Amino acid sequence: MSELVHTGIINGTGFITLDRPEALNSLSLPMLRAITAALLAWRDDADVAAVVIRSSGEKAFCAGGDIRFFYEAGRATPQGGSALIEDFFTEEYALNHLVHRYPKPYIALMDGVVMGGGMGIAQSGPDSRVRIVTGRTKMAMPEVNIGLFPDVGGSYFLSRAPGGLGLYLGVTGATMGAADALYAGLADHYVPTDELELLDAILESTAGAELVEALAAFAQPFRDAAGAGKLKARRADIDRHFGAGSVPAIVASLEADGGEFARATVAMMATRSPLMMCVTHELIQRGAGLDMAGCLRMERALVRRVFEHGEVIEGVRALVIDKDGAPKWQPPSLEQVSGEMVRSLFEPVWPDYAHPLRHLGNTETRETTETRRAD
Repeated sequence: MSELVHTGIINGTGFITLDRPEALNSLSLPMLRAITAALLAWRDDADVAAVVIRSSGEKAFCAGGDIRFFYEAGRATPQGGSALIEDFFTEEYALNHLVHRYPKPYIALMDGVVMGGGMGIAQSGPDSRVRIVTGRTKMAMPEVNIGLFPDVGGSYFLSRAPGGLGLYLGVTGATMGAADALYAGLADHYVPTDELELLDAILESTAGAELVEALAAFAQPFRDAAGAGKLKARRADIDRHFGAGSVPAIVASLEADGGEFARATVAMMATRSPLMMCVTHELIQRGAGLDMAGCLRMERALVRRVFEHGEVIEGVRALVIDKDGAPKWQPPSLEQVSGEMVRSLFEPVWPDYAHPLRHLGNTETRETTETRRAD
């Protein structure tokens, strides 16, 4: 279907393989369209009982969207209205929703780097989804580092992480290994790297309808092999500091603590966009009360506002294009971020009847904040 996305059916399972290794499988618009076309074709195909999405290499499952494309298209249309950017985010978020509502088991092999858009095609999924992490998994929603926010349904799955973990991961953009992903509820099974050849054999030899049970049985002996991770050890600190109510209050709480974890977290946050950290905090709070369709519609309007503002263009310039590591954030400090600045970015871009994702979730039931996990 695409030279960068290979699809095929083996033993009743549809396979989608991302094959853009030189860009860590960063998603382009043609790649999004190829994935969508495969999922739509298999959705009602009686010969396909399950779907597996994976990559062709060991470095990355998917490092996110193609941020060089964002930069080039955004620079060409400074007011944020690039038709290419509009199409990219509309179709990406529609794909995230398609995955979320998919009627068949959906298995994501998250080997290597899994960030941003890669999380969107792995975290979304039906009740029968299976998210597999490995010894090479490096997972994050690091958008605040480039002047963006955790989108692709991040407002949905981060708001449902236990306690303050979702706020911590979204506001800081911290990277996790396999153990932390499991603890945060962002993965289901761990498979050691040296067992991946056998895992591939199981994926390709097991009849689609039996694949979920076969994977659970295969992964069971490795249940504790990923280790304890850092999030479990720091859970009490994370819940306390990131429950402070606002990003400035979080920083104040961390600074008052003064411990090693607190100091490291403050230092990490000092490199992030002050505005986008505050936007992310608001986003996750709002996402806790929305269903997936509502979260994606909120994110779709917000991403348009953020490109209009230009923060993401500057972030990509500093970290990816010029690589000077010195983004000129606007505003440059948390003290200068007002509530009005944040609220204005959440203002509707289109009336409801004209929203590009207005068709999503017409039969979904609105969720309430009680669905947010607190365990």
